[in-house]
Amino acid sequence: MQNSDALSLTVTLLAAAGELTRRINEGVVARGFEGRPAYGFAFTRLAPDGATVTDLAVHLGVTKQAASQLVDELVRKGYVERRAHPEDARARLVVLTGRGWACARAAEEAAEEVVAEWGAVLGEGEVRALAARLGQVAPGGPLKPVW
Repeated sequence: MQNSDALSLTVTLLAAAGELTRRINEGVVARGFEGRPAYGFAFTRLAPDGATVTDLAVHLGVTKQAASQLVDELVRKGYVERRAHPEDARARLVVLTGRGWACARAAEEAAEEVVAEWGAVLGEGEVRALAARLGQVAPGGPLKPVW
């Protein structure tokens, strides 16, 4: 692959990821939730069992203070709550509330709509093949932003 081919692929993948993120966020908002993409990245770490602010900071690649501010915002909006940590009396566990889980489901529905549109353009078999191929080269592990 020549440099120009690699750059073209890079630009296309980044554009697709950006468009997917934007469309999911729009779908979440259209379903009645206030949000921004950072919420979804936080939710992937908080589900299913919660996390400390420190864990969330590491996951998001931000300072503990920035993660704490995000958690404060999510608490105000009713998406998460702080609870006593079951194993560490000094720590607080941040967990999704019912509203947080509903917001996460709205994001999943919005993602399904976008992928269905891809299927209408490419064909469902091609979308499945694309997912499989990208899964071979994409890093494993948690979904996290690249700031």
